[in-house]
Amino acid sequence: MALPYPALLVITDRRQASMPLPRLLDRVFAAGCRWASVREKDLAPCERLDLVRQLRPIARHHGALLTVHGDLTAAVLCDGVHLGAGGDVAAARARLGPRALVGISRHHPEEGLGGADYATLSPIFETASKPGYGPALGPQALSRLPGALALGGITPANAAQVRAAGAAGLAVMGTVMRASDPGAVVRQLLAAWGD
Repeated sequence: MALPYPALLVITDRRQASMPLPRLLDRVFAAGCRWASVREKDLAPCERLDLVRQLRPIARHHGALLTVHGDLTAAVLCDGVHLGAGGDVAAARARLGPRALVGISRHHPEEGLGGADYATLSPIFETASKPGYGPALGPQALSRLPGALALGGITPANAAQVRAAGAAGLAVMGTVMRASDPGAVVRQLLAAWGD
């Protein structure tokens, strides 16, 4: 499946969010983002499913895609799934069908896409949101994994740099979640990415 346009993925983290996720995503989508993924891994499956049910109509209202991290049950209600580094892409496709967007996390460019539609490659820059994944890879790593979204420390100030290095798009969490005006940050990211 083709990536949403523009290729900006906003990943949720309600613990960092400056406001409730439904309001935050409404502002993010209104600002031009067309893709968000529900990452709330600490929620019980039934709670994550309830959250997806709250967020899905907001995404639909704006013509945006909603995916979920790692939860194939909740993903049935979404436009796809984002798998962890050891995720089974074939099993996800079998469960969700050929029209679902299937992504995977990567922390080394040599791991490849593994049959996924895209990968997030992280951390590109130092970031407080993804500690414990080793040193920053640097933007040059993006050239070694075509189809990768740059994740980790992505801001409006470095968005053009990662695009020039070969990123297929941007993936952000803390930069948008912690913003007092998440819509403004999305507009800045999109302007910096260009098109």
